[in-house]
Amino acid sequence: MMKKLHLLIALIFSVISLNAQNKLDQDREAIKSLAGFYKVTFNYAETFSPDDDYKYHERHRSSAKEIAILVEDSPKKIVIQHLLVMRGDSMIIKHWREDWTYEDQTILAYDKDNAWKKVALSANDVKGKWTQKVFQVDDSPRYQAIGSWVHVDGRHQWQSNTDSPLPRRESTERNDYNVLNRGNNLYLTANGWMFEQDNKKIVRADGKDKLIAMEKGLEEFVKTDAKSFAYAQNWWKQQEGFWKDARASWDAVFAENNYLKLNLKIDNKLLYEQFFALGDQSAKEKWSSEKNKEAIKKVIDAYLVKAT
Repeated sequence: MMKKLHLLIALIFSVISLNAQNKLDQDREAIKSLAGFYKVTFNYAETFSPDDDYKYHERHRSSAKEIAILVEDSPKKIVIQHLLVMRGDSMIIKHWREDWTYEDQTILAYDKDNAWKKVALSANDVKGKWTQKVFQVDDSPRYQAIGSWVHVDGRHQWQSNTDSPLPRRESTERNDYNVLNRGNNLYLTANGWMFEQDNKKIVRADGKDKLIAMEKGLEEFVKTDAKSFAYAQNWWKQQEGFWKDARASWDAVFAENNYLKLNLKIDNKLLYEQFFALGDQSAKEKWSSEKNKEAIKKVIDAYLVKAT
C-alpha cells in the first residue's frame, strides 16, 4: 500500500514538473517571437482626467519600420534589440532594448526625476514570472515590470504594471507630470504582436502621487518583408560589439548601485548623443573591447549623479 502511495506521489510530482517545463517553453517561444521585421504604428490618446479643467493634449499617431534582433537566448534570459529603419533603408537609429529574465528577484524600480532604486523580491513574488527590462536607446534604464505569460485558447499574453519616466514623445514637450504609471498588456497576433497600454500620468512629490490624466496606447507590430532590412542588419553587425560592451558596462553600474540617478545633460549633450558618437567612432576605427569599455565608463561616470 505504501509503495503504491509513493508511486502515486512521484507520478503527481512528475506531471507537475512536466507541466511547468512545458509552460516555460511556451513562455520562451512567445518572447522570442517578438523578434522580427515589422511595420509599427503608434497611437496614443488621453482619455480621462479627475480635473474638470484639464486640457487634453492632442493625440499622437506615427509609424515606422523596425527590426527586432534576438541578441541573447539562454534558458532564463532573452535579449531583443530594436532598431528603427528610416529613409527607406538608409538611416538606422538604435532604438529600445528589452531583456526578459525568468524568476528574477532583483529589479530597478523607477522613482521619479530620472532616478531608479533597486528592489529585492522574494522567490514567491517572482515564481513562474518574467521580468521585462526595458532600456533607453543608450542602454540606460527605462523601466522594469514583472508579469506572467498566459497561454489560453490560442492566446498568448503578458500583463504588468510599473512606473517609468515620461515617454520619449512627451519628455521634451511637457513638465506637468513626472511619472508614467504603465499598465502593459502585450499579446501575440496572427501577423505580429500588440503592445496595449493603459497609462496614468502622475505628479510625484513629497511621497504622494497625484493623477492628472489617463491615456490609452496601442503599438501594433505587423510583420513585413525582410528584404528591405539588409542595410540595417549590416549596420548592426558593425555596431554590435560596441553595444555588447555597453550592456556589460551598464550591468556593472547596476550591480554597484542600489540607487541610480542620471543627469539629463552634460555640456548641453544628452546621454544618447554621447553613446551614438562613441558607437560610430568604435565601428569606424575598430576599437577593442577594452577601449570601448574605457570610453563608455568615462561617459557613464560623467552623467551619474554621485550620492551625497
